[in-house]
Amino acid sequence: MNPELRKDPVIDRWVIISTDRGKRPHDYPQPPRRVDPSKCPFCPGNEAATPPEVSAIRDPNTQKDMPGWEVRAISNKYPALRIEGDLNREGVGIFDKMNGVGAHEVIIETPQHDLSLSDLSIARISDVFGVSQGRMTDLERDPRFKYLMLFKNEGEAAGASLEHSHSQLIATPVVPKRVQEEIEGCKRYYAYKERCIFCDIVRQEMRDRERVVDENSDYLVLSPFAARFPYEIWILPKDHRASFHKMTREERNALADILRRALRRFRVTLNDPAYNMMLHTEPVGNSHEHHFHWHLELIPKLTRVAGFEWGTGFYINSTSPEQAAEHLREVRSEQLEAVTPMSTVQQRMRESA
Repeated sequence: MNPELRKDPVIDRWVIISTDRGKRPHDYPQPPRRVDPSKCPFCPGNEAATPPEVSAIRDPNTQKDMPGWEVRAISNKYPALRIEGDLNREGVGIFDKMNGVGAHEVIIETPQHDLSLSDLSIARISDVFGVSQGRMTDLERDPRFKYLMLFKNEGEAAGASLEHSHSQLIATPVVPKRVQEEIEGCKRYYAYKERCIFCDIVRQEMRDRERVVDENSDYLVLSPFAARFPYEIWILPKDHRASFHKMTREERNALADILRRALRRFRVTLNDPAYNMMLHTEPVGNSHEHHFHWHLELIPKLTRVAGFEWGTGFYINSTSPEQAAEHLREVRSEQLEAVTPMSTVQQRMRESA
């Protein structure tokens, strides 16, 4: 396959698919994860090392900020934005600034230090999403906040400062540029065709099957046509949905099922890579419900962004989306169910050290 330039149909960003540099899964080695649970502030018994919890799923016979929880949401001890104060927008000559007002929370996904999100049961992953939904519903009541960004950094290479499985939620006073670009692309498409572009992508990918990785009754997993990174995948609701936090319990359970399978495909195919997971949902206010479509983007950390990418805004992807989808699709259901929990893998690493 000769190199191609592919355009993202939503935001008109160009990506270079350069398979002359082509790499298969085993060409992306992953370093072993480091384990040091003794001082982990996210482990049960160390609740005093974190800010007070703002939400939790816990044994009803246990007290707040004590052991007995299964999922725990706390304020970030070192927040990117702080919830106190007013925005106080002002101009400084040609420049604009405002106070760093927002919210920054951490959702601790399991009390067990050595388990990753893909090791959890479908019910427990659904609970993690349920806590996230609850926090988003609460934060959107604050009129200062315009967008709620839920994301997960898994592994040191993905930016995680603590290896204990967790995700983060940041409320911002402006809509981030990356999301705004998607919204504008969706608006243009809707104005022209009176249809959601993501719904059309789902329909076309389900018909063509070339980039489909997995699906269940509610969700489709695909390698996007203009994937920026090797083995990048998206999870989209099959039916039109603008807001993640308005999922029903049934939709949440189906999402937990398909995400667990997707992460286990990463583990089997790519040797448990570090990854970033980002939620793109409609901004606060429900003004984009007809043309925007929420989705999860998952990017395994297999390559680095370098000078060309930073300088041009182009991305160079050395594995075509079609190849990536094929490799991930090849993982059989029995392999997904037989995935060894990371706690067992890490124990073997410690014993062999």
